[in-house]
Amino acid sequence: MEIKVLGTGCAKCKSLEKVTRKAVEELNLEATVEKVEDIQKIMEYAVMRTPALVINEKVVMSGQLPKISELKEVLSNNL
Repeated sequence: MEIKVLGTGCAKCKSLEKVTRKAVEELNLEATVEKVEDIQKIMEYAVMRTPALVINEKVVMSGQLPKISELKEVLSNNL
């Protein structure tokens, strides 16, 4: 699984990266987590609000910071 956290470096973006890494660890997933801060690359995903979460090149969440339980559900649903 390839996971990307899109965001320019705001507090919410950093928090989403942290909680995503924690959820991946707790679920014991085989996944890579990458933080994408380049605005041009973020625009390629056509997200209107950050932070955004991309799983296997599909935007699954944008403009929100979910609780870890919600994030685990999203990750499990996208295996």
